[in-house]
Amino acid sequence: MSFRTSLVNFSDSFLSAPTSYYFSNFFRLYIYIFVGGTQKWVTTHIEKNVFENIFNTVMDVKGKTKDNIKARLDIVLFCNCKNMELVFDGSRVAKPRASFVLEKNAQLLVYKWLKILHFLDGHASNISRLVNMKECRLYGMKSNDCHVFVQTLIPLAYRDLLPKGIWGALKEISHFFKDICSSKLNVDHIKRIETNMVETRSKLEMIFPPSFFDSMEHLPIHLPFEAKVGGLVQYRWMYPFERLDITVAM
Repeated sequence: MSFRTSLVNFSDSFLSAPTSYYFSNFFRLYIYIFVGGTQKWVTTHIEKNVFENIFNTVMDVKGKTKDNIKARLDIVLFCNCKNMELVFDGSRVAKPRASFVLEKNAQLLVYKWLKILHFLDGHASNISRLVNMKECRLYGMKSNDCHVFVQTLIPLAYRDLLPKGIWGALKEISHFFKDICSSKLNVDHIKRIETNMVETRSKLEMIFPPSFFDSMEHLPIHLPFEAKVGGLVQYRWMYPFERLDITVAM
């Protein structure tokens, strides 16, 4: 038995070890890189973070948006978008509204629509209870709520409110997550999804400021490969276990 074979066997037992055992993160990284293990990205967490970045930025949620003063300063350094640069007028600084940010009236329309929105029983939670009209924001969005919003509501909510090019890029993100979570996938379809996601990512980079793109905005590119190697998302995500926990608690 070669050293690598013995190391692979050890890594299998290591990855399935009880969580009470402590292993250094550097040791885990060594196992993933040199043994050939694949990092298991959690689709539901990626979906939630992507949704929060998009929604909070488009709706200009205070303290949550990626389009802040620091982002506008980065635009001066890294981008050629004169219409998005800060305007200095003596002691005052004005931030021009970006094309991907909804006006106040349009934001209120979206929140009012969410306030009266209802889903079939078991499809999603009552999102209308999470809407705060006074502060114009959503509170308590769970992973499944973000999952439904990304795949179903984003193309509908912003269709007539955002410019066509921006709405089209957001629609492509919605279709990507819907496709990757499909109950049937073939290799050719996965390759097409992977190529389309790279193009969609490039479109988003031409729309949003550099601060919009953290690690979570990059990870969707790897999800098609993970689906090819690990199989359908439905057999790997956490929703069945969350439902079981709720059932046991009740």
